[in-house]
Amino acid sequence: MAENELSWKRMAFKGNKVWQALEENGDPLVKNGKFLIKYQLNQDYEYWINKKSLLPLSELKKGEYKKSGKSKKTASKKEYKDYDTAELGAAICLYTDGASSGNPGPSGIGVLLRFKNHEKEISKYIGNATNNIAELKAIEAGLSILTNNEIPVIIFTDSSYALGILVRGWKASKNVSLVERIREKVSEFKKIKFIKVKGHDGMLENERADYLATSAIKNR
Repeated sequence: MAENELSWKRMAFKGNKVWQALEENGDPLVKNGKFLIKYQLNQDYEYWINKKSLLPLSELKKGEYKKSGKSKKTASKKEYKDYDTAELGAAICLYTDGASSGNPGPSGIGVLLRFKNHEKEISKYIGNATNNIAELKAIEAGLSILTNNEIPVIIFTDSSYALGILVRGWKASKNVSLVERIREKVSEFKKIKFIKVKGHDGMLENERADYLATSAIKNR
């Protein structure tokens, strides 16, 4: 079905408001037992999700933010944390990812910024680089577009390297100037938190950042 024949209905998914695609007759659009959704009507990227995961908007209640990852493995439980809706709703959330085709090789960065009802995407080709550099530059790009350092910031990344360098006190033996630049930028914010997420484990925002990063390489 052509995109212009679809209509969209407000629904709830994983603690967030989303738009569900409807066919011309008003029935939900279904493919392989999944529904089509998007977070914003004007965004290009869409998601096919399990039908059971989509709920009426009336069931979006205050309380704990439901993580998107479904893995029951111990490793995932350690990497994911629960945050209440109030904390996420009051913060600028940056979902960041970097991609490198060759490591080193052609690289891109992807950032999804979300603050309340506002979203912004960054998809940028950065030339030849390593995956670690791409991950760091995605974080740097996200922070660089923020103009208010009084609002709390939560940065989501699947990079253990970035977390080690920026949060856990690892000494930078490579990419020193880039690391120092980001550390200086981080210090400018009144409240900033880094969250480690598991890559490619169903967290839609992280998947979206990955899509933006890989698209930057493909479209260079």
